[in-house]
Amino acid sequence: MLLTVARIGRPHGLRGEVALDVRTDAPEDRLVVGATFATEPAAAGPLVVAQVRDAQGRWYATFEGADDRSAAEGLRGVALVVDSDDEPHDDDGWYPHELVGLRAEHVADGRVLGEVVGLEHLPAHDVLVLREPDGARTLVPFVEAIVPVVDVAGGRVALDPPGGLLAADAANLVVSDETRGTAPDEA
Repeated sequence: MLLTVARIGRPHGLRGEVALDVRTDAPEDRLVVGATFATEPAAAGPLVVAQVRDAQGRWYATFEGADDRSAAEGLRGVALVVDSDDEPHDDDGWYPHELVGLRAEHVADGRVLGEVVGLEHLPAHDVLVLREPDGARTLVPFVEAIVPVVDVAGGRVALDPPGGLLAADAANLVVSDETRGTAPDEA
């Protein structure tokens, strides 16, 4: 199975540099000069990293043979991928394909809350895509406070959702005065 290390974003400047949407926990180890990546779509690659830099947490790279803005624009949206069979597995990390299909249970009482049907990468953090028993699609922040247990071997994740996070629990949604736009004494 192919895993995405980064997705190529918009060109940055005139000399072929592109912004990268990094999908790995160790970009400093993977995104190095000379690294060769397979691509999706396959016709765009393989790509060899010519230069790379980290500017305040944002990653930029140039690739051999793509040395102007037009060539960089042609790479936009291309995924840099590696084969999962060649990768060491981190005990505190999971690949999206390992999470899909896991049963989601409530941490307190074990009741079934749904099934994990995907993982989305958002700017703040990843979110699990959960299909609730009634078919509702809910995005669950993939953070330890809300997803304290991931048991791939057991086929489940345990969730501790705050009130109103799940569609089935919408009646218990807690909205702060700040979110409402009212001062505490006006409520």
